Amino acid sequence: MSSWVVYGIGFLAQILFSARLILQWILSEKNKRIITPSTFWKLSLFASFLLFVYGHLRDDFAIMLGQALTYYIYIRNLQLQGEWQKAPKLLQIFLFIFPIFVVLYAYNNGEYDIEKLFNNENIPLWLLLLGIVSQILFTLRFVYQWLVSEKTKTSQLPVGFWRMSVIGATLILAYAIFRKDPVLFVGHIAGLVIYVRNIFIWKKQLRYEMPIKNYEPTENE
Repeated sequence: MSSWVVYGIGFLAQILFSARLILQWILSEKNKRIITPSTFWKLSLFASFLLFVYGHLRDDFAIMLGQALTYYIYIRNLQLQGEWQKAPKLLQIFLFIFPIFVVLYAYNNGEYDIEKLFNNENIPLWLLLLGIVSQILFTLRFVYQWLVSEKTKTSQLPVGFWRMSVIGATLILAYAIFRKDPVLFVGHIAGLVIYVRNIFIWKKQLRYEMPIKNYEPTENE
């Protein structure tokens, strides 16, 4: 497949990832608190779909691992918001089995080509390990978000999510520089700014909510 097509898929995925963050950021700025619209998760799922394909086409295990771990968390958040159930049944089935299908497709004569993934001449072992660690850390933010959402039975983005995003994105940027991957670099440099901004929004939200919580009405009220 043409490298232009491969990079096109990757950049489209990053554009969608950036679009979800910009939308979430604008709504949060407008409401003066962190907002999690259903569109955020819809764009996340579609972008993850594309980036998983991109990682497969580039034989990049770190990218595939990162997307495989978050893909189903996006679906779960859509379920918590009642949006997943609204999608056509065939689309639900297709999206649900897609990553599994790609992994099975990548098998060579019933045995996965581990040599191709872990001994890619373009990715030395130390760089592969950096990519895997950075993707795992970046993915853990969604595991944390999922656990908080399951506990409250509401889809939300807690401040810990944004703090973990900053750490993970910084490491992925380092990986992208060494890997010379423009798709990862452009996507995460833009996201890093919004991650930091959401932390500041949370701090302002916290300062606003504390006086309300500490307020005790007088007898005359």
